[in-house]
Amino acid sequence: MKNRSDRRPRVLYLAFYFPPSRASGVYRARATANHLVEKGWDVTVCASPLDFLYKRIGSVDEGLSETVDPRIQVERPSLNQYTWQQDLREFSWLRRSFPLMAKRVYQFSQTKLFPERYSSWAWASVVRALKLHSKKRFDVVVATGNPFASFGAAWLFNRLTGVPYVMDYRDSWTLDLFHDEPAFPKGHIAWAWEKRMLGKASASVFVNEALRGWHAERYPEVADRMMVVPNGWDADVIPAAPEPAEEVPAAAGTEAPATEQPSANGQRPLKFAYLGTLTVKQPVEEMAEAFKIARRHPDLADAELQIHGHLGFFKNSPATLKKKLGLDDEAAENGAEDTGLRYCGPVSKTEVGKVYEDADVLVFLAGGGKYVTSGKIFEYMAFGHPIVSVHAPGIAAQDVLDGYPLWFNANSLDVDELAASMVAAGKAARDLTPEQREIARSHADMYQRDAVLKPFEERLRTIVGREDRSEDPSEHRSAG
Repeated sequence: MKNRSDRRPRVLYLAFYFPPSRASGVYRARATANHLVEKGWDVTVCASPLDFLYKRIGSVDEGLSETVDPRIQVERPSLNQYTWQQDLREFSWLRRSFPLMAKRVYQFSQTKLFPERYSSWAWASVVRALKLHSKKRFDVVVATGNPFASFGAAWLFNRLTGVPYVMDYRDSWTLDLFHDEPAFPKGHIAWAWEKRMLGKASASVFVNEALRGWHAERYPEVADRMMVVPNGWDADVIPAAPEPAEEVPAAAGTEAPATEQPSANGQRPLKFAYLGTLTVKQPVEEMAEAFKIARRHPDLADAELQIHGHLGFFKNSPATLKKKLGLDDEAAENGAEDTGLRYCGPVSKTEVGKVYEDADVLVFLAGGGKYVTSGKIFEYMAFGHPIVSVHAPGIAAQDVLDGYPLWFNANSLDVDELAASMVAAGKAARDLTPEQREIARSHADMYQRDAVLKPFEERLRTIVGREDRSEDPSEHRSAG
């Protein structure tokens, strides 16, 4: 039998949103699990049940599953889907027979036990983890939120086994990011739970300094255990952009359709692009109006703003967002003018590289306030195109973009100022040289996912007291 120092360190990763989920946080979870395996860890992930992803929310990207390292063991504990069930045939015996009692039991669990509807998955994860732990010991637990019940599961597992845990805040639980104010009233049990969980955690991780600082101010007794691990871009699914061929202008699309005609100024129409899930939390209407104004400038004659991605996370989201963009049926029936906006549909994570490369200018649309970074900005920078900001002034993403030489920021949501920055970005795209693009891309290198995860992996090794054995091929490279 191998002693503890001879075997790979073993991590239990509590990540509800994991491929094939397409939730925004899934990319950080996927990258973290893959990175740990590559660095010599034995990784077991507890993720959401598949029927929830496919049947309840319909939010999946099957192509993303193919990018998960096959050495990762994925477990899918059960989830009580009480709040998502609409069909009486799916109700439990208790809910069918005694609906008021079932409702009271559920409300009690939310108000007195743990205030999140994913809590049943967390407790099921603990049960599953205990069985796995009895056969092969875990050395550390990493829990990522949301959902934040994963933190509760890590805390409980620690109480039962003594295994240390780390809390990864890829989102904020007790801070409302869109209004920059507490998410719960004073005295709510969420505050007690957060203090309890942070108090026992070996480390807590945040995606930017603003969020770390907010939590450090409220929990100063554990501030020395807090660290920042920013999001990043994934080289395996977003390869470095190729240099443009010399005979083709740098701003030109790589595969322009044969029917594409020059615009009024004699040049090929520019392609602006937004890639990501569009939501009502973003300044969608300001973006659409600003682009409409920008197209009046000769340099942007016939320019298009192509929107790639899903329209929201829920079934009724597309209609609402299309109306905000002026792309709904009502606008078409009223003979609305062509604003240049084009909705191009969802794109698999494995195909986004082509979307970025074909664009001339990337539009960084983000909602929320000063604590918001958004994972998309790292991908945007990796391709070295001009980037136009469309978001409220002062968000945390500006710290990441600071130093990117092709950043065009109106620092305002005034549509005329946004339009001016779009025009300036279009001109930069026309004049872009290979050297300028390479300089821009080099700014993104520090945010390549393996680079940003390196300090995190080293911190985990410190917690478990294990040296780095990632160069020992007998430990992990023979598998898979």
